[in-house]
Amino acid sequence: MVKQLINLFKLRIGIIMSITAVVALMVTPGQSVPVWQVIVLALTVLMASGSAGAFNQYYERDVDHLMERTKSRPFVTGEFSGDNPLWLIAINLLLIVGVGTAAYTLNGQAALFIFLGAFFYAIVYTVWLKRRTWLNIVIGGASGSFAVLAGAAVVDPGLGPIPIILAMVLFLWTPPHFWSLAIAKHADYAAAGVPMLPVVKGDKAAAKAVLWNAILLVSVSVLPFFYGLGWLYLIGAVSGGGYFIYRAAQLASNPTPKTAIVSFLASLVQLIALLFFAVLDVMVV
Repeated sequence: MVKQLINLFKLRIGIIMSITAVVALMVTPGQSVPVWQVIVLALTVLMASGSAGAFNQYYERDVDHLMERTKSRPFVTGEFSGDNPLWLIAINLLLIVGVGTAAYTLNGQAALFIFLGAFFYAIVYTVWLKRRTWLNIVIGGASGSFAVLAGAAVVDPGLGPIPIILAMVLFLWTPPHFWSLAIAKHADYAAAGVPMLPVVKGDKAAAKAVLWNAILLVSVSVLPFFYGLGWLYLIGAVSGGGYFIYRAAQLASNPTPKTAIVSFLASLVQLIALLFFAVLDVMVV
């Protein structure tokens, strides 16, 4: 049951979003924030992300059985009943409690961004775009950007250049991250009729798009150095970003499921390095 709930609420994605929000809070210049507000931020982002992730599985239960990657989800296996209306009530209640808590204890702008992050993933990406266009993950990828803005808004609702650039980084990170996975799982997405870029344009074209997007991503990721973050941040941005570009170049020259998974993992390395060195940079200073 616990394993299925972790699967349902996509807690691994939620934890990444929470960490991203907290890092944005830490690197945003402004007033000091008490520890309890940092904890509330992390938990409310996690709740909103979990609600969106659960809705994604609830909504897609009709096609998840067609994909090897998703056929073990609880709404597909029958461990959880998609016909039970209590699930949809619980999913919405989780979002309401998360956003409401953020509005009451943090501020209205942070709460709005937390809501928009969930809305973009659950409605814009899952309902409106995923089954209609290969641009699904490009536009829907804005979901991760709102976690950055939520964290920054706790410190400074005015949103200076650093959090705005970091939000752009998350926006640019999502397409090459998921397109790498989509190349590796091409057959799955084709079987489910989901028009991911590799299915629509082919693996070779998608792999080239991953490389060019990775280059653009890394180029933007170094910009916070010129707006106040220091050398440690730049080291993380360049080293992690360089590794991702290297693996993306390998994928572009040889678009196979194996090189696609390596590129997918490299995108995670890039993001982790960026966040880790951003925190290290502000802590050392």
